Amino acid sequence: MSDYQSIGVIGAGAWGTALAQTAAKAGRDVTLWSFEQDVTDAVNSKHENTIYLPDVKLSEAIEATTSISDLDACDAILAVAPAQHLRRVLEGFLPYARPGLPIVLCAKGIEQSSLSMMTQVLRETIPAAIPAVLSGPSFAIDTAQGLPTAVTLACADEVVGNRLIEALGTNRFRPYLATDLVGAEIGGAVKNVLAIGCGISEGKGLGKSAHAALISRGFAEMTRLAMALGAQRETLAGLCGLGDLVLTCSSPQSRNMSCGLALGRGVSLDDIMASRRAVTEGVASAPAVVELARRHGVEMPICEAVNEILAGRASVDDAIETLLARPFTLETA
Repeated sequence: MSDYQSIGVIGAGAWGTALAQTAAKAGRDVTLWSFEQDVTDAVNSKHENTIYLPDVKLSEAIEATTSISDLDACDAILAVAPAQHLRRVLEGFLPYARPGLPIVLCAKGIEQSSLSMMTQVLRETIPAAIPAVLSGPSFAIDTAQGLPTAVTLACADEVVGNRLIEALGTNRFRPYLATDLVGAEIGGAVKNVLAIGCGISEGKGLGKSAHAALISRGFAEMTRLAMALGAQRETLAGLCGLGDLVLTCSSPQSRNMSCGLALGRGVSLDDIMASRRAVTEGVASAPAVVELARRHGVEMPICEAVNEILAGRASVDDAIETLLARPFTLETA
């Protein structure tokens, strides 16, 4: 049995709830922290997250709470709060985090205010924690329903990484160990921005050829930025890079792609965001991705075009024409 029997999950959105369900199915005792009392009440009384993951019967081994102090005795923590709120949530958990506690970062994004990745946020808020990153092609509903899912679990400490995999893994939820945390994080953050671009293309009816081109050229952008930040190329070719990119860019079930679809069909960003309770992480991460690329001298024209549209500085049609007017170059440039 894994050393990590008691798992705390910070964040009770769809993905946090799905991971809590997965940990419970793996035989762990799970405490799920929610900011919202109505979510906590529904999980405890109905064994269902009626707001973020309805119609999924949750394990009775999941105990929900609105007191983050209730996670103080957990053997490992899954931090699933949205990227732009993670710093504040981790600061609130700091008094209850003992040295050497493994904290698995499950949010996919880059902090706008600081351009920090989630591992940097963790290092600045709970420096004595052992960081890990969970990322890969995984829709919450699939994972919660027990459909086969494979993800990357990146941890520099391979002993801790393997213990986490033993604690969370099942024959339906298959984590693969990596040691490249930067590659895992950049893959998860950039694919959200690219998925908005793919959605815009679909919404404008540009065809499947354009869709495939956006995925492949977007993958090149993702890889360039990751390597500039010290990641390994092979990490991006795995589940947390190419795998996640293909999934998120290919299904309207993705919040990011569905946002792009609506933009491509002429819906305003304000109207899209007003209609949603769940976070669309690519909208928040786009300016951070573009600025991070600029500082490192990395060319990311697709991400830049998406960011210009989101910021209201370019129309969808103008951004598309700007991309199509770019000079021809070597594919590997």
